[in-house]
Amino acid sequence: MTNLNISNRGRQLIFIYSLLGAIALATLFPLLWLVSTALKSPGENILQWPPQLFPSEPTLNNFFTVWQALPFPQYLYNSTLVAVMTVGLNLLFCSLAAYPLARLSFVGRNWIFIAMVSTIMIPFQIVMIPLYILTVQLGLRNTYLGIIFPNLASAFGIFLLRQAFMSVPKELEEAGRMDGSSELGLWWHIMLPAIRPGLVTLSIFVFIGSWSDFLWPLVVIQDEGLYTLPLGVAKLAGTFSLDWRLVAAGSIISIAPILLLFLFLQRYIVPTETHSGVKG
Repeated sequence: MTNLNISNRGRQLIFIYSLLGAIALATLFPLLWLVSTALKSPGENILQWPPQLFPSEPTLNNFFTVWQALPFPQYLYNSTLVAVMTVGLNLLFCSLAAYPLARLSFVGRNWIFIAMVSTIMIPFQIVMIPLYILTVQLGLRNTYLGIIFPNLASAFGIFLLRQAFMSVPKELEEAGRMDGSSELGLWWHIMLPAIRPGLVTLSIFVFIGSWSDFLWPLVVIQDEGLYTLPLGVAKLAGTFSLDWRLVAAGSIISIAPILLLFLFLQRYIVPTETHSGVKG
């Protein structure tokens, strides 16, 4: 009977791991196909059936061609600058808005939070035209700040950091007040270090969203010198008459920093135990 139970348990594990493996493969297959296409030489047919995942003559010439044909270093600089500034400003404004909603008591606090979070359900396309008009009126069209403007803060970021602030033990806050800290001092010296995993998580989401944003930069930017990587990759399709090898190479160049960032920061997403700083 024991052997039967072990056997049943083993079959269950095999089924679960097989299912998870199939899901992982289905999720990663587009990325693997993108890499395969970027490494294929001009003599290989990328549309053949059955598809050939591994190139018969892999080459890096597609990456060199893309890098030299278009100002990809400038696109990379623009995307990096916009993404880093967006992350920094988002963390600042979202944390400043989330702190009082989580730790201070005032009339209408819950209603303000509900109204703010409800804006998550509004598609960006609905507010894009008013945002564009406001951006033009402020003189931010064709500027880095114009790209960043709609992402200075987000309802999702405020919600995420509010939940993180609410998980901080009250003892840490009370200890800071007994030491004479102001509200800004509590926010900076106690609260922000205590919610570091939440800050890192929000940073990753904001960075990915800003880095991969195509629609808003397309609307607000006309100067090619301010193009971000998504706009540069889209330009590849017209420059090389839909040579998918080069488009795939440009796409890999544009997503590589995101993958590296996630691999570097994923260990910081693990929640920390803030109660360890409180003595019983």
